[in-house]
Amino acid sequence: MLSAARVVPDKLSHMSEPTRWEYVTVALLTHATKQILDQWGEDGWELVSVVPGPTGEQLVAYMKRPR
Repeated sequence: MLSAARVVPDKLSHMSEPTRWEYVTVALLTHATKQILDQWGEDGWELVSVVPGPTGEQLVAYMKRPR
């Protein structure tokens, strides 16, 4: 009696390449924050974090998008 050989897929062949990211920092004007973030979002950028700028008077947005 012949038995069918069990095919075991190679685990690595099903893994996709890791996502490569590019990053940008953007100064946010307090009177136009939403408009600035909306525009960058339309260009494919995802907001990662918002932190105070070096002087503490302005905010800085950190964004990323796939390369």
